[in-house]
Amino acid sequence: MFGHHRLRGRHGRGSHEHGGHGGHGGWFEGLRERKGHRRERLFAQGDLKLVVLDLLKSRARHGYEVIKAIEELAGGDYTPSPGVVYPTLTLLEEIGYAAVTQDVGGKKQYGITAEGEAYLESQREALMRIRSRIESAGSVADLRRGPVLQRALQNFRTALQLRLSRGSLEAAELHKIADAIDRAAIEIERG
Repeated sequence: MFGHHRLRGRHGRGSHEHGGHGGHGGWFEGLRERKGHRRERLFAQGDLKLVVLDLLKSRARHGYEVIKAIEELAGGDYTPSPGVVYPTLTLLEEIGYAAVTQDVGGKKQYGITAEGEAYLESQREALMRIRSRIESAGSVADLRRGPVLQRALQNFRTALQLRLSRGSLEAAELHKIADAIDRAAIEIERG
């Protein structure tokens, strides 16, 4: 979900310490996009590792559960891909921060290790900043889906559709509509 630079780590994949994108967080940590619009970064380099460890600290989880937990934390506005989460879990296992607690039919459940807890504790300030960004993103997502804003957006779409369906528009009429939309956008932005 971006153009990436690929750096090699010690395992022949993208290096997590250097922001590589070989499955250790690059896709998740990159600019978030939805419907062609760029948004601010939700996670910086190395944040996914901390978020996953924090989730594993509360209880052991399968990769799918990690994906769903991150989606819920972000207010449903972002869902990390399995191609990012599963390699991150594998990386955490390789570096000794997580361990497979159960493996049933190829479905691995991961838990945090003592080394992982110590690392997470050493990164407490960074984790608090990440949590704050995630909570903020979740709040924005909740506001965007709120009934007051949804009603207003639906009214706008309906009015525009009704006007366009009455027939062709002269250039002056089209510019008048575009100007009204631009003025509303400026007023909202400055709000």
